[in-house]
Amino acid sequence: MSTGVFAPKPGAAPLARQVLAQAAMEAKLMLRNGEQLLLAVVIPVIVLVGAVKADKHVDFNLDQSPIDAFTPGVLALAVMSTSFTSLAIATGFERRYGVIKRLGASPLPRFGLLAGKIGALFLVELFQVVVLGAVAFAMGWDPHGGVRTVLLGLEALLLGTAAFASLGLFVAGVLRAEATLAAANLIYLLLMAGGAVVLPASAYGGAGDALRLLPSGALGEAMRSALIHGDCSGRDQLVLLAWTVVGVALTARTFKWE
Repeated sequence: MSTGVFAPKPGAAPLARQVLAQAAMEAKLMLRNGEQLLLAVVIPVIVLVGAVKADKHVDFNLDQSPIDAFTPGVLALAVMSTSFTSLAIATGFERRYGVIKRLGASPLPRFGLLAGKIGALFLVELFQVVVLGAVAFAMGWDPHGGVRTVLLGLEALLLGTAAFASLGLFVAGVLRAEATLAAANLIYLLLMAGGAVVLPASAYGGAGDALRLLPSGALGEAMRSALIHGDCSGRDQLVLLAWTVVGVALTARTFKWE
């Protein structure tokens, strides 16, 4: 019997293709969800435009033009919203409805599932950078430093993603879905308002040095150092790395698949 072109060929797809398919699906689910889209794009755009407009009425004591000073912080806020809040909420409800348990029984290994989630974060963050960058350029943003600035900004973004994603998975793994929803949104709002992510740490006076020890403050300062001064903020990158190690260790010890 000849095999022919329609002969069945059982077996799983290559791992790389599985991970890419999982990442694409996760990214689509994030952007199709109204709440996730609000966190990922709408709120950061509103914060950017509102902060620039508010500078005309409130003295923030900025050393740069408002758009140059606020854009790096809002990009950091976008990373936080996706890699922490959105990831924690989505994973929490996936645990509740047994989605992760069922995916764990699929040909996609568990580390492949995690790689797919991380890939989805990068896809969504790329979309955020494009949208926020377009809005910022339309408002007169003028970053300096060329390729070095871009690379340093990318480095800070990757470290921030790792830190917040590990913490987001920790929260999702130890709390029930409803508690994860409340906790993730509350932490996001507190860090956005007082975590030195949008405003520079110097705007908080004597508390600025302490706030830079938070992942939000470290990411905000790292992005500002990269996109405003074209410098590598080693201290803030070490803080993000430390939070990543802590988050990974806690997640590995406590995360439950159902």
